[in-house]
Amino acid sequence: MGILLEADAAVAAEATAGSGIVMIGTIVLWIVVMYFILFRPQKKEQKRIAAMLSELAVGDSVLTTSGFYGTIIDITDDTVIIEFGNNKNCRIPMQKSAITQVEKADAE
Repeated sequence: MGILLEADAAVAAEATAGSGIVMIGTIVLWIVVMYFILFRPQKKEQKRIAAMLSELAVGDSVLTTSGFYGTIIDITDDTVIIEFGNNKNCRIPMQKSAITQVEKADAE
């Protein structure tokens, strides 16, 4: 009877060790899945926005985060001056990060 108890204890210890490895593998798999679902697309979007903002030029038509369409008339390091509408007196300085979409002036 004692031999059976020792054998059962050994099998239980192996099963516990095996389930620990499976649990760690599952956690690692979830981390990899979360990286590809959440973090990677966000980084790609940040790179796309940074590339778009670095290619801004005077005369480009832009859409701002507030939903206004305008034309860039001046660019500094982190701000742009945008002219809205047909009225040439409506010029507003904005941060570059407030621009969500750009249409190049020469793209017709």
